[in-house]
Amino acid sequence: MKLASAIISRPIFTEKASVLGEANKYVFEILPGADRAQVKAAIEAAYKVTVLKVNILVRKGKVRRSRLGGGAIYTETPSRRAIVTLKKGDVISFA
Repeated sequence: MKLASAIISRPIFTEKASVLGEANKYVFEILPGADRAQVKAAIEAAYKVTVLKVNILVRKGKVRRSRLGGGAIYTETPSRRAIVTLKKGDVISFA
């Protein structure tokens, strides 16, 4: 089994993630090859909480055009995110 720090890249702090936090759901960026069971085990080991559900979504890299360098075209890196639902009463503190 991989270490929790190898599976979980970072927590995501956006407006949507903060709204989900009120419903006891947290958003993390994860490794491309990680599955639900690995994410669940990593979150439980790293934060000492009980995970009820894990939803994984894939964000495809968008094609962008740079204003610098004559309008060079590049593709953003694709990423995977996990939305983790915790047991009622469990809280993850990032501060």
